[in-house]
Amino acid sequence: MAKRPGKNKPARKLGHVLLVEDDALIAVALEGSLIDAGAKSVTICTTTADALSALRDKRPDGLVLDVHLADRDDGWAIAELVNSVGPNPPRIVFSTGSPQDIPVEIAELGPVLEKPYDHAELIDALCNPPREGLLARLKDALTKGEPAT
Repeated sequence: MAKRPGKNKPARKLGHVLLVEDDALIAVALEGSLIDAGAKSVTICTTTADALSALRDKRPDGLVLDVHLADRDDGWAIAELVNSVGPNPPRIVFSTGSPQDIPVEIAELGPVLEKPYDHAELIDALCNPPREGLLARLKDALTKGEPAT
């Protein structure tokens, strides 16, 4: 069983977290850990369609994304969408039992945690600054006239 971080609240606030997870037991356990760690709110979505609807209603500060969902096996498409729309995308963390299924360029959008993992790892991943995504690196390279790596 994963440990819950309890009273060890992170230095960076979690804000609103969108949790995309189709396993109810995992979702409820993660929700509890996120709230314990200081998340302002947690919205749980079990499908890609639910997640897209939630994203239309409220922009999250963090996104925890299982990539194999009941309605699709490419849940990482949500991360691509969120990362490409507007400035300051949410912190993205992939939560999956199949990390090898995430395309390399997508895995660059945020840390990949392989299930099962300690919930404290998730809290740490959400509290660290987001990694710069591929589109942001390309935009920076074009603006500065440097090659994107």
